[in-house]
Parts: sequence; C-alpha cells; structure tokens
Amino acid sequence: MKLREIYELVVKLGIEHDPRGQATVQKQLERERKKYEELKEDEKKEFDADRLFNPYTDTRVLFGDPDHEVKRILTGVDMEVGEVLLADRLGDQGKQIDLIMAHHPEGKATAGLYDVMHLQEDMLAQIGVPINVAEGIMAGRIGEVRRGLMPLNHNRAVDAAKLLGIPMMCCHTPADNMVTEFVQKYIDEKNCDTLGDIVKALKEIPEYAEAVKIGAGPTIVVGSKDRRAGKVFVDMTGGTSGSEDAYAKLATAGIGTLIVMHISEKHRKEAEKNHVNVIIAGHMASDSLGMNLVLDNLAKQGVEILTCSGLIRVQR
Repeated sequence: MKLREIYELVVKLGIEHDPRGQATVQKQLERERKKYEELKEDEKKEFDADRLFNPYTDTRVLFGDPDHEVKRILTGVDMEVGEVLLADRLGDQGKQIDLIMAHHPEGKATAGLYDVMHLQEDMLAQIGVPINVAEGIMAGRIGEVRRGLMPLNHNRAVDAAKLLGIPMMCCHTPADNMVTEFVQKYIDEKNCDTLGDIVKALKEIPEYAEAVKIGAGPTIVVGSKDRRAGKVFVDMTGGTSGSEDAYAKLATAGIGTLIVMHISEKHRKEAEKNHVNVIIAGHMASDSLGMNLVLDNLAKQGVEILTCSGLIRVQR
C-alpha cells in the first residue's frame, strides 16, 4: 500500500466507526470547508488542509512521501525517539521498516489533540445530557488541555524519523473509535448484571486477557464486584479525559457504570461522589484492541506488521 492509501483508510475507518454517526461527522467537515472558503488568501496558507477530509486532528501523516510504498510497518502505542531508533536498527538487521505508525499522537497531531475532544460533547448529548450543558462543561477542560500541550517538545520523534528517512504517522481517534464501538457492543450483548460480570466478560477478550498476565487487566475502581451495573457507558474516545463536572450529569442521565481506559484520581473521586461505578479496562490493552482492529485492515492488504511499545497484537 502507498502511505497515502494507509492514511486515507485510517481516516475512513475512524469515520465509519465514529460514535457520533457519519452524518454528524460530515457536518463537521462541511463547517471546515466553509471556514476555509471564508479565509483570506494569506490565512489559507496557514490552514491545515487535512481538516477538509480528516475530522481527527490527532491523526496525521507526520513525515513521508504520500506515494511511498509500504510493505512493512513498525507500530506501537508510543513511538518516540527510542522506537524510531529501533526501526532503524531493524533495518540494519534486514527487516526494513517502511513506516512507523504510532497510536498516541506525535508532532503536529499532539498539538491538535485538544480539538478532537469536542467529540465528547456529542457523546454526552447522545446519552441524555443537553448539548448546551455538554459544551459548557467541556469548554474549560478543552482549554486546559490545549494550554497543557503548548510547552511540549512534540516534534522530537518526528525529527528523528526525518533524519533517518523513515516515514511516520499516527492513528489515535480512529483506533479509539473502533475500540469504543467494539467494547460497547460486546458488553451490551453480554447483558452483564454486576460489575464482576463485566470484568469477567472483559477478560475473555484476548488483549485484556494478556494484560491480566502483566498486572494491567480490568479493575473496578469505583464500586464492588457485587454492585449492579445498571446502564453501561463505554468512554474510550475523544482525545483524552473529559471534564470532572460530567459525572453528576452522567448520573442524572441514568448511567450506572463507566468503562474507561484510565482515570485520574480527581475524576475517580467525582465519579464516586456521584455514585457512578467505574471499571478501568486497561490503557495499553484498550489501545491495543483499537489499533488491532485498524491493523487487521492493513494486514488484509498484505502489509507486514511488527509491534512494540506496549501494543498487544491480536489478529482477528
């Protein structure tokens, strides 16, 4: 596959599995086109043209010729300078790496991470939180994340890849969309009664089963195994953790249990205060599941996949 084709496929998969629905995503893209058309010529030079077809600012080709032929990729959850050097060493050993694919954003995709958090507003609205309330509670958190990203030296790994001549891209929200949909459907079909039932069901998924072996499997952090689950909401996409003010709204909307990749202590306490059960499925395992669902599509096209950096490869 050409690098361009891989990028287009990743974006296509993200849109197809977006929890907001494709119609909402298309409206977002239409708004971006309108913004672009209204810009002055000098302003258009600064516009990120990828936004016209890719709604995920945390997913980008970071370096490489779009027509570069990709036969083998090295992929992992965090692909930083060490992993870039690993790709180069593998080449020295006869395993040429044609593309480095990170899950977590690097380079300009890191700088754009905050923008995909608007996805969470629509997810909150879908479960019964008024959209004006959802946008209100997310606004402060999105600004906080944006300011927090500003001091980062986010182009280090990309610079290393450029010096070594290895194309690099990242696939964040599309993979997160796919794991969110997968786990939500899976748990809904299992019709779990208690939190213990949910944990047991999650451990039947290969990625989470492997994570258990290294002490990073599904864990109840609010509630207990005998607590009834109620309505279960899988919250694994939208850039990064949302607003701590959301838990009161989730409880009011009838959510009994959240299944998340990870949760900060501040957020955990807010969930506990509002009697919302929380199960941490596991960060690396959840990221692995989402990436695997993407990577399977590349494997079907004959691309060889090597994994590192915490990615538990399971082919379906």
